[in-house]
Amino acid sequence: MTTLPYRELLSHDVPKKSLTYGRKRAVGRNNFGRITVRHKGGGHKRRFREIDFNYDKVGIEAKIETIEYDPNRSGFIGLVLYRDGARRYVLLPGTLKVGDTFIVSEEAPLTPGNRLPLKKIPVGTFIYNIELQPRGGAKLVRSAGSFAQVLSNDAGYTSVRLPSSEVRKVIESAWASIGMVSNEEQKLVSLGKAGRSRWLGIRPTVRGSAMNPVDHPYGGGEGRQGRGTKRPKTMWGKVTGGRKTRRAKKYSNRFVVTRRTKKK
Repeated sequence: MTTLPYRELLSHDVPKKSLTYGRKRAVGRNNFGRITVRHKGGGHKRRFREIDFNYDKVGIEAKIETIEYDPNRSGFIGLVLYRDGARRYVLLPGTLKVGDTFIVSEEAPLTPGNRLPLKKIPVGTFIYNIELQPRGGAKLVRSAGSFAQVLSNDAGYTSVRLPSSEVRKVIESAWASIGMVSNEEQKLVSLGKAGRSRWLGIRPTVRGSAMNPVDHPYGGGEGRQGRGTKRPKTMWGKVTGGRKTRRAKKYSNRFVVTRRTKKK
């Protein structure tokens, strides 16, 4: 599959102007203009949509007016109208359609899109848009088709299995949305050609062995040569590939129940 049937999935193609703004993208460079992340740059011009991840309209029902594509994220977003007249963009679950409603409340029913504190969500429920701190805004599980699962509630914390298979404790008064993020078929899409990567702001990746010795540890040699080093290295000569990079004394280590497992 090279594209999704957007005409069938979306209801609107022009964003609400008052909820968008222009912003210069960093494209992998720091404040000195030096490249800190390779293979980024260019891409189609885009406007940023102001997504509401705080969900501070507690107890006020919201109705979905549109389902839209957002160039800055993989899941679909929706323009919602609250009962008090406010309009906001939110990240949508896969099952909601135009005209459906959701509510942010401690007593909300367990239907997709509704938002509750973790302590009110039964074990086994699929959730997304998870907060790390109460009223700190959704931080976890926001990409297309992703979901986490509630495993247990104990001693003021809720154990959640994340999409990476890591099991993590989150304070039980943090909030989460019921369901899974929309656009689950996004992972099946093949870009199809190099030009489409450039539209997305992804620049080409050049093999180290195709470079000169001055540019990469793998560079040089007559004809096609192996990398010539026992362990893989970055272009700056640092050993990589299989080495742990997480800090041993990171503050969040005590919240991780089990680390993620390697994919086979």
